[in-house]
Amino acid sequence: MTLDRTWRGCAFIGTSLDGYIAKPDGDLTWLTEPERRTHIADEGAHPALVWETFFPTVDTIVMGRTTYDTVSGFEQWPFEGKTVIVLSSRLHASPHAQVARSVEHASDMLAATDAKRVYVDGGRTIQSFLAAGLIDEITVSIAPILLGRGSRLFGELDRDVLLTLRGHHSTPDDGLVRVTYDVARA
Repeated sequence: MTLDRTWRGCAFIGTSLDGYIAKPDGDLTWLTEPERRTHIADEGAHPALVWETFFPTVDTIVMGRTTYDTVSGFEQWPFEGKTVIVLSSRLHASPHAQVARSVEHASDMLAATDAKRVYVDGGRTIQSFLAAGLIDEITVSIAPILLGRGSRLFGELDRDVLLTLRGHHSTPDDGLVRVTYDVARA
């Protein structure tokens, strides 16, 4: 794994208020259907990142196999023009992405492609990159819903991960509260 990396790892993900990123069956409609949520404006907040300002700043995306399978089913490939790396031990080839077999392999690939700002997507992939010290920034969009079960964003950690608040805000059109943190170096 590249120790002196030149890229910045950035997580950007939606969760329920109780910390789930998907229902047990993988369903995401609770996040993708904003008309189901109650909306209220937050007038005095410092802005966190939103997708429209975040996505154009990344040049590379690393995602897990589950996330890849989900976005591969979309009518149009959502990451056109971006380098995509899929972290998977089973995927052999992809028309849209390169395949890395481990976090270390992905980190080496990022160094080799001269990545600068890397969007790390998918619950297990974010957990793995965080455990390896490869996440520098986390933006969480919290949806006003309690799911009670499903896939959690953060699993058990072997150490505390200190975060510094960079910004936060809520948006009246979708009811999401967005919070952006910088991850302190261990």
